[in-house]
Amino acid sequence: MEAIASVQAFTALGLGIIIGLGAIGACLGIGIMGSKFLESAARQPELTPMLTGRMFLLAGLIDAAFLIGVAIAMFFAFANPLLASLQ
Repeated sequence: MEAIASVQAFTALGLGIIIGLGAIGACLGIGIMGSKFLESAARQPELTPMLTGRMFLLAGLIDAAFLIGVAIAMFFAFANPLLASLQ
């Protein structure tokens, strides 16, 4: 019983780390990308339509990477394979 509790505790810590670091990375990535987009649009306004499409594509990819991390964390939260090995 004590082993199950420790596995659940370490799983909760791992979930917090996965989701927290993923959120921090996604926020920093989108923030830096947005600032570089505004900088490049101010320097060359004629390229703004092309850069806008690429910026939104990259924003979607950054968010997709974060959501994949959340999905993996939820897998461990609700169907933890480590608990099955203890029982």
